[in-house]
Amino acid sequence: MISIVVADDQELVRDGLAAILDAEADLKVVGTAADGAETIGLVLRLEPDVALMDIRMPEVDGLQATRHLVSAGVPTRILVLTTFAADEYVLEALRAGASGFLLKDAARASLLAAVRAVAAGDVALEDSVLKALVAEHLHRPAPVPAPGLERLTSREKEVLHLVALGHTNAEIARSLFVSETTVKTHVGRTLAKLGARDRVQLVVMAHSSGLA
Repeated sequence: MISIVVADDQELVRDGLAAILDAEADLKVVGTAADGAETIGLVLRLEPDVALMDIRMPEVDGLQATRHLVSAGVPTRILVLTTFAADEYVLEALRAGASGFLLKDAARASLLAAVRAVAAGDVALEDSVLKALVAEHLHRPAPVPAPGLERLTSREKEVLHLVALGHTNAEIARSLFVSETTVKTHVGRTLAKLGARDRVQLVVMAHSSGLA
């Protein structure tokens, strides 16, 4: 069962999201919050698997809440919600440690898939955000290998390439004809060897190094 906290300052949006998520057999909303400060308190107390975090909230916004929770070291994965794909806070939230990004007008299936993906350790990113995130790190005309890249095995490089293309662990497992557990092991070792915090950083490193 995937436990979730839903944070949004609009009551109808908050309740609607909670109802959609609670209707799924493998998802359970354990709390809702109307602002960032309330969200921080709930997440620190309940440590849900996923926090569905609105960016624009009063007093303490979603970006500040994300930074606080990541720095506190809670295991909760943060999925950022916003109305606009071009929201200037989105990239900041991803840099702060959020695991994904979702538009509020996304289809029900996209919402459910994104929650399950980040709970499983994957990344949920809109293509436009992924491109912006990568472009921000590509200041040089030629690819620059990430430190530690030479330590990766050929299989780990294959996995990194597929991670950079936005594939989930399950999709990578099917593509390489291995188990999902094996993929998770490869991803974990790649994170350690490259000194990356999460899959978002792996995506950036892969693109910066010309592996994607």
